Amino acid sequence: MPRDEAALPGGVRLADLMSVTLLASVYPLEAVNRVLDSTGRHSVRQRTLPASLMVYYVMALAVYMQVSYEEIFRVVVDAFNWFANRGRVGIPAKSSISEARSRLGYEPLERLAEQMVRPVATEKTQGAFFHRWRVVSLDGSTLDVGDTADNDAEFGRPAVSRGPGSAYPQIRFCSLLECGTHILFGTKVGSYATGEATLARDVVASLKSGMLCLADRSFFSYGLWQRATSQFGADLLWRVKNNQVLPVQRRLQDGSYLSTVYHSPEDRRRQNEGIAVRVIEYRLEEGEDITYRLITSILDPSEAAAMDLAALYTQRWEIEITFDEFKTHLRGRNIVMRSKTPSGVLQEFWGFILAHNAIRTIMHDAATRNNLDPDRISFVHSLRIVQRRIPQFVIIPPSGEGNAV
Repeated sequence: MPRDEAALPGGVRLADLMSVTLLASVYPLEAVNRVLDSTGRHSVRQRTLPASLMVYYVMALAVYMQVSYEEIFRVVVDAFNWFANRGRVGIPAKSSISEARSRLGYEPLERLAEQMVRPVATEKTQGAFFHRWRVVSLDGSTLDVGDTADNDAEFGRPAVSRGPGSAYPQIRFCSLLECGTHILFGTKVGSYATGEATLARDVVASLKSGMLCLADRSFFSYGLWQRATSQFGADLLWRVKNNQVLPVQRRLQDGSYLSTVYHSPEDRRRQNEGIAVRVIEYRLEEGEDITYRLITSILDPSEAAAMDLAALYTQRWEIEITFDEFKTHLRGRNIVMRSKTPSGVLQEFWGFILAHNAIRTIMHDAATRNNLDPDRISFVHSLRIVQRRIPQFVIIPPSGEGNAV
């Protein structure tokens, strides 16, 4: 059945509201109003469709990708009337919803993500830390967007061997992932032509001292490494290409060795502004042709042995799993983002980021309460609970006091 003809079966029930108030439990109305004020998008007058309602509506679009705009709006409105403690909002025409989304823009959702999507693991979170470090991963991906002239002009599309290009324009995004909780944070988005390494320059600004960041070989550069370690104080464990020049300067007892990276061959020749790194080389199986080369800012093997770091690097794939959650399960396999304008695409994208974070935050809370590793809880199952409107989440009543259901 086409997406715009789909409906929520059985009408709106109390459990429908719970899936929307899940979003309100993670992003309280007060926080939403603050970002609306800071971006100048708060409703100047009391509109039929207030801006704060539209923020929750955009997030709900990500949860119910295969449901029509009007049916999702009906669920969000009933929930908003309940927890926002305001006069009843009616169900407007589809054109009015579109106009309200246009007035809202994408900036408030982007700002909400910047302020509220962050690592959530505590010392009680199983699998989130390696020794004294919070383990995070860096990577990027793409999403198909609506095939319109405006989207094509703004975002571009991949080239193909025959024809003008791929079927759909694409956006590219880059994120950090808290590996233990699968929280995507520090996200930046751009056109398809914008490289992941370019986006990563802004993404690594979300790194902090006490984090250990994993990344694949496509990200290494002298400038990005220096920016992440010197400016933001994080430790790094990145794979590098096998042709990277890394002369052995001192072999260490665990089999790793110390070396130095430089900005250019000329700087290497003059030994100018080199950065000390520790190199770990290994093969997954005896006789295998592929040699993995990792470099790390952790120079002392007594802090982290080479074998332990090589084993830890496999957690980099946690971000690939999370992108699959984001692109396949939350959005829906082979479903293109709905919006026909660049502003709408970005608004929808940030709605996805916020919705994914809400579900993962609730999953982390559930795992912590039950002394479980968050990886033991299925994202797909959790998403289906939300989509099927099963009453398992926190309700936010008008008083602002949360009651467990």
